Amino acid sequence: MYSGNITKLYLIKIAKWFMLTMPIMMLFFQDLGFTVEESFQLKAIYSIAIVIFEIPSGYAADVLGRRRTLIIGSIMGTLGFAIYSFTSGFYAFLAAELILGIGQSFISGADSALLYDSLKADGREQHYLKYEGRNFSVGNFSEAIAGFLGGALAEISLRTPFFFQTGIAFIAIPAAFMLVEPQLYTRTQKATWRDILNVVKYAMVTNRSLRYNIIYSSIIGSATLTMAWVYPLYLKEIGFREIHIGTTSTVLNLVVGMTTLFAYKIEQKLRPKSTVWGTTLVITGAFIAAGLLHSIYVLPVMICFYFSRGIATPVLKDYINRITSSDMRATVLSIRSLIIRANFSVLAPLFGYMTDRLTLSQAFVIIGIIFTVLTGSSIFLFLRSLERDGS
Repeated sequence: MYSGNITKLYLIKIAKWFMLTMPIMMLFFQDLGFTVEESFQLKAIYSIAIVIFEIPSGYAADVLGRRRTLIIGSIMGTLGFAIYSFTSGFYAFLAAELILGIGQSFISGADSALLYDSLKADGREQHYLKYEGRNFSVGNFSEAIAGFLGGALAEISLRTPFFFQTGIAFIAIPAAFMLVEPQLYTRTQKATWRDILNVVKYAMVTNRSLRYNIIYSSIIGSATLTMAWVYPLYLKEIGFREIHIGTTSTVLNLVVGMTTLFAYKIEQKLRPKSTVWGTTLVITGAFIAAGLLHSIYVLPVMICFYFSRGIATPVLKDYINRITSSDMRATVLSIRSLIIRANFSVLAPLFGYMTDRLTLSQAFVIIGIIFTVLTGSSIFLFLRSLERDGS
C-alpha cells in the first residue's frame, strides 16, 4: 500500500542531491572575491541553521507528519537557490544559506523515517537497509551526473549552474505533495519543548547504546561532509579546471552510488566490527594522505574514501534505526544530523582559517588528525554497544 512512497522519496532525493553547484560552489565564491575563510563561513551559516532547526523539525516530522515537513523543506530548498541565482554579495548569500539550511533540516531525518515507516506498514521493515542503500545510491548517482554537468555549465559562467539548480530543486515539491503518510501511531497531546527535550535526553543520556551510535555516526558523517566541500579546492590548486573537477565529482559519486547498492551485503560479509574499523581508518586517513601527497596521485585515495563513505552512511543509519522506536525515529535521526552540522560549523571555518594562513596541504593534515582523535575517542564504546545489541 505504501510502496509508492519509495518512488516519491527517490524524486526528493534526486532534487536534493542533483547538485550542479556542489563542485563549483567554492570556486564561485572565490570568483566573487571571497576569501576561503569567508566561503566556509557561509557554509557554516548553513550548518548553524540546521543545528538550530534540526531537532524541532525532526520532532515536527514525528508529530505533524513526515509528509508535511518534507513539503516545507522542498519549498524552502527551491527558494534558497532562487536567491543564489538572482543576487550577489555576502549578506544575500547568507540569507540563501539560512533558508537552504532550514529547508534541509525539514527534510533530513524525515525522509529516512518515512521510508522505514512505509516499509514497516507493509511488513517489510527488515528490508530497510537495502532500500536505504538504494535511496542513497539514487542520491549519489544524481550527484555524480550533476558533478559533470555542473562543471560543464560552469565553463559558460560560474552563475549558470545556479539557474538550473533552482529548477531541479523544484521537482521535490510535487513529489512531496504526492506522499502518503503511514499511520503507525497516534499522538493525543500537543507537542511541547519538554517532549523534544525528553527525546533528546533518552537518546543521548538514558539509552547508552543509542548515544554511542549517534556520537560515532555523527563524527563519521562530519568527516564525509567536510571532504565533500574541501576537495574541489584541492583539485583546483593542483591544476584542475572546472570541467575536470566536475568530472572527478562524477566518478567519486558513482563510486559511492555503486557501493551503497551493496553496502548491506558488504556489512554482512565483513561483519560489523571489521566494517567499522575499515571504514574509519580509510575515512580519517584519507585527509592526512591527501595533505602529504598534494598531487594527482591523491585520486586513488579519494576513491577509497568514497568507497568507505558508501558503506558507512547507510550501515550506520541502519544501526540507529534498529534500536529506535517509530514515534521518535525522525527526531533521533535529526539529532545525528544536528551533531554532524554542529561539528561542521566549527571545523569548516577552522579549515578556511588554516588554509588562508598556512597551506591547503597543512590544513588537510591537521583536520585529518582532528578526525582521527574524535573517532578514536568514540569507536570503542560504539563497538561495545553493537556487541550488546547483537548487531
